[in-house]
Amino acid sequence: MDLFTLPFAHPLEFSIALAIGGGFTFIFQKAAMSAEQRETAWVRRFVTGPNGKMLWGGAWLVWAVGFGFLLGTFTDKTAASPYGSVGLVALFSGFFLMMGFIWATIGE
Repeated sequence: MDLFTLPFAHPLEFSIALAIGGGFTFIFQKAAMSAEQRETAWVRRFVTGPNGKMLWGGAWLVWAVGFGFLLGTFTDKTAASPYGSVGLVALFSGFFLMMGFIWATIGE
């Protein structure tokens, strides 16, 4: 029953987790639909270009500070609380940010 009251008990955390999950779905869909396309100009410029390391490094710093503050707001730090779900999203999004940083660094 707690699952159904989650949006009302923790609306901010629920909205953030929902937005991050929707972002994941959007990115995965775009990645799956663009398998036949070649690298576009904006990817060469911002992701794999010389400044890609700065972009990915800055994104990782924003991720670390943002999730550090967000996860610090929870009082119930168990996996069965919203803390666990936001922590899982932080784990996966941090992995993809670091893979992007490595891709930009090695791809140069």
